[in-house]
Amino acid sequence: MKPVVPLLVAFTLLVAGQAVAQTQSAPSGTNATPAGPATAASSGPNGSTAFCLFALPAENGVQRWINLGIVQYVETRADSVQITFGGGNFGSGYDAKIPVKSPDEARAVLTRLRQTAEDCTRRAARPGNATKEEAR
Repeated sequence: MKPVVPLLVAFTLLVAGQAVAQTQSAPSGTNATPAGPATAASSGPNGSTAFCLFALPAENGVQRWINLGIVQYVETRADSVQITFGGGNFGSGYDAKIPVKSPDEARAVLTRLRQTAEDCTRRAARPGNATKEEAR
């Protein structure tokens, strides 16, 4: 049986980790931001759990990112990590495969996915990141 990590489990882990993330925020009185992994595509203090980019390995000179906010599930295998996203029903949509050389490397990719999602959640939860509607 192939291991599948449902998105709900990943988000449950993120929600449980928010208290930890809040204690690791930047020191008060500075504009420093927590360092994110190289795979997180962010430029600035604003963040969103609905738009959270993760870089896929470049193919034929083309760099692609997927939005972690629309990921349905992730499968880890000994030779790849498959990310299914963007479909209306479970299993429909698109797949992105990240080739790996071992189960340990697959777990490392999954860890980077979780860390990127956590970083997006942390940026979105920062004070001052209210949307226009919330600011009214």
